[in-house]
Amino acid sequence: MKQSENQDSGSGVHTSPWEKSFDKVISPFEEFIHRQTTSGMLLMGTAILALVLANSALASFYSDLQHMLVSIRIGSWSLEKTLHHWVNDGLMALFFFVVGLELKREILVGELANLRQAALPMIAAIGGMLVPALIYLGLNPDGDAARGWGIPMATDIAFAIGALVLLAHRVPKALITFLVALAIVDDLGAVVVIAIFYTESLVYEALWIALALLGLLVAFNLAGIRRISPYAIVAVFLWYFLLKSGVHATIAGVLGAFTVPAIPKYDPERFSRQVKHLINRFDKSYKPGKSIMTNVEMRSVVQTLENGILKVEAPLQRLEHAWHLPVAFLVIPIFALFNAGIPLHLDSLSETLSHPVTLGIGIGLIGGKFIGITLSSWLAIKLGIAQLPPDIRFTQIAGVSLLAGIGFTMAIFIAELGFASQPEYLLMAKTGILAASLLAGIGGYVWLRLVAGGK
Repeated sequence: MKQSENQDSGSGVHTSPWEKSFDKVISPFEEFIHRQTTSGMLLMGTAILALVLANSALASFYSDLQHMLVSIRIGSWSLEKTLHHWVNDGLMALFFFVVGLELKREILVGELANLRQAALPMIAAIGGMLVPALIYLGLNPDGDAARGWGIPMATDIAFAIGALVLLAHRVPKALITFLVALAIVDDLGAVVVIAIFYTESLVYEALWIALALLGLLVAFNLAGIRRISPYAIVAVFLWYFLLKSGVHATIAGVLGAFTVPAIPKYDPERFSRQVKHLINRFDKSYKPGKSIMTNVEMRSVVQTLENGILKVEAPLQRLEHAWHLPVAFLVIPIFALFNAGIPLHLDSLSETLSHPVTLGIGIGLIGGKFIGITLSSWLAIKLGIAQLPPDIRFTQIAGVSLLAGIGFTMAIFIAELGFASQPEYLLMAKTGILAASLLAGIGGYVWLRLVAGGK
């Protein structure tokens, strides 16, 4: 049999190529960027698949799949929703959970922890949310169409970072950091907008129960409980009662994430001492030529090491690492599959593109983000409120402001909320999001490539 492993000379140790990755230490930020980039590519493929399904002979199957009823029953209790609603109300709660974990980490130890350092992306994000909303309302000042004002506020972090990483060798790392911080503040703004402005009516009995459950999660945190299971169980009930209260249930994901402990059980010094002691025991119990499966002492040491690693990591860090992959590679693509499929009628395409809702979202995402981010950044720097990082030129900030016009996931989500009972407006909104995101991505990429070429 042909061996694919490399053998260390004289050691008798076989190393498979994939095992070499164990020697490579990457930062959480590098891992985050890599996953966002891959997620963006997968998201693009899924969105294209959804468009193909909605505009092919499979269109009726695609529609039936979205409206298929799925129920959960326990005794006399049941919860029944269409598959489309289960994706948007249920699966997307996991997406918002990861967003909440990222927000908390960034606020505690990330790019938003240092107020002076965070000032520029925070101000840029606020400008990039306000101007698109105002542009949209300028074109859709009243009626049902006005409910879409929150749609062009949102930036899709996976797509935007994916486009910027394509230029990674041409742009400074600080520019990627700036975009990540901006997009995370943007996500926080979108969450606040959804919670406050896209809640139609409230059922106060369910809301009080949800608030009590949130208080219980906070109590778990204050009491020093670091096991994940109590938080998970209470968070499920929090999701259910928020769903019944009228507040969008996905907000439970963010609220639950903010209660997850950010302090580990072991401090680094204690962990270091224990690891050195265990490695010493591991080395002493090693027997040449014997498998670890037959060595009880070695197996016990490895298991103890695993337990210790779990305790030196904060639950916040552990959950973000565990859930980022399934959310990025499963939840968001499924959301795109169920929400990006819109029928494209070439005979009425010009009418669709000229509709005030489509124009409001398109101009808001491209022009609004560009004006809002660049203008607010320029003012913040000129007034001395914030400072431009040493490695970044202002022309690159302008390029990033175009990439921020990619508004896929969160924008479609807000469109589904704002136009749930207006299918015509929803179609216009999704058309505007897809068209603007495509143009913003191409425009931002070309801008930054030209700027980099002009060095």
